[in-house]
Amino acid sequence: MTMRPIVRFGDPVLVTRTTPVTRFDQHTKALVQDLLDTVDAPGRAGVAATQIGVGLRVFSYNVEGRIGYVINPRITELSDEAQDGEEGCLSVPELWYPTRRAQHAVVTGVDLRNEPVTVEGTGLMARCLQHETDHLDGMLYVERLDADHRKRAMRDIRRSSWFLPAEPAPAAPTGNALPSAFGGAR
Repeated sequence: MTMRPIVRFGDPVLVTRTTPVTRFDQHTKALVQDLLDTVDAPGRAGVAATQIGVGLRVFSYNVEGRIGYVINPRITELSDEAQDGEEGCLSVPELWYPTRRAQHAVVTGVDLRNEPVTVEGTGLMARCLQHETDHLDGMLYVERLDADHRKRAMRDIRRSSWFLPAEPAPAAPTGNALPSAFGGAR
């Protein structure tokens, strides 16, 4: 069992569109198994390959006793009826915001044998299918928030204990001294 670490907000892989899977070999099988192992933890509904640092179009799900995966998923149907509810993300831990999604969703793709699969659901499953497909399209759920909630989300992310901002640039040397990295004065 290989539970992979989750990539967090700020990593470029999370905002990069994934590449479709074209080889159905041992590497793809290992990726799917890692996704299934990673989603099989309490409180997890879905894990996209990007969330474990892989830029391939695959996700796993674990919703209300339904566990599985889809390779090369695409949303083929969304209901006009919407659901409003709090949504969170493993890559944006501990933060939840109201996110509007379709009440019912259908995703089509393939399995490890490159055979067609269809996964559909209502409520939480529909939310999961849309959320994970968004990940594979390089979109985080915070981008779907209305302006006020998105502003709050970005502020909360910056203030969170898990968010590591970029290191500040080193101060410019003063006077004629070279920085110590170049043998100058400290």
